[in-house]
Amino acid sequence: MRTLQTLLIIVGSLAISFARAETVEITGDYGGLVYWYQLKWEKLASRGVNVRIAGPCVSACTVLVGYIPREQICVTPNGSLGFHLATFDYYTQLLLKMYPADIRMWIDQHGGLSWNILWLQAPGLYRFFRRC
Repeated sequence: MRTLQTLLIIVGSLAISFARAETVEITGDYGGLVYWYQLKWEKLASRGVNVRIAGPCVSACTVLVGYIPREQICVTPNGSLGFHLATFDYYTQLLLKMYPADIRMWIDQHGGLSWNILWLQAPGLYRFFRRC
């Protein structure tokens, strides 16, 4: 009986923790230096944040998909991811390594990375992330 009570307390504590998880909303992030975004998303991932993509997440912002688990990401109808080549080839290769395989495949199926922004938006975005 004591074990069951302990288990219920642990499960209840976890449920409260998940319910209180911080949500980071992206409404218009056009990127910057990949390194700084790596640090940002790594830190936020370690805190267990949820991410709500409600607008454009472009360029280095997209590294979030390499750090935040999918079940913690949701997208609105206005949410979008914008992919393109990085300034230096090293960073382009780094970005591609961070993206999940299915997103890399989608990029390849749509012509690959170039200097033009390749937009992943609704309804195609819903193949990869749940709706908010």
